[in-house]
Amino acid sequence: MSEQIISVHDKTFELFLTENEIVKRVSEIAAELEAAYASKQPVMIGILNGAYPFLSDLSKQMKTELEISFMKATSYKGTKSSGEVNEILGLNTDIRGRHVLIVEDIVDTGNTLSFIREQLFKHDPLSLKIASCFLKPGIFNKDYPLDWVGFEIADDFVIGYGMDYNGLGRNLQSVYKLK
Repeated sequence: MSEQIISVHDKTFELFLTENEIVKRVSEIAAELEAAYASKQPVMIGILNGAYPFLSDLSKQMKTELEISFMKATSYKGTKSSGEVNEILGLNTDIRGRHVLIVEDIVDTGNTLSFIREQLFKHDPLSLKIASCFLKPGIFNKDYPLDWVGFEIADDFVIGYGMDYNGLGRNLQSVYKLK
């Protein structure tokens, strides 16, 4: 069972979503992806570091042939977005004429995701869709849709299931919000 209250660095967090709630929703999304990408051999591009658990859980449940790759772009410092996107690890897979699925842990303003979409569109994918485990619809300010969203959440700072606070908390199986 998950602890109700945890401390990470100098902050206290309270349980927000349990591991069981996350597992159930991820399984639902995996089934939808399986149907959407049957016989299409998509390229799933996980956005490091946070999307790793979500991408791993999704891909393990899918039976269709798929390729997995990663990109890394950052915009967070501590508990706030810097507003500036930095690409650290670029695309290393040929996606020209391929079905591409961007896999994100969380989307808030959408600045990082917009940067990544722009980079990927330069490589002429056949299609480009987005799956995010979490979305903060109250601050998402872009004019493109997210195709699959696990959970819509308020503008709270959260950790666990890939999301961190200054490097810690990514390995938590449940999600906790700042208390």
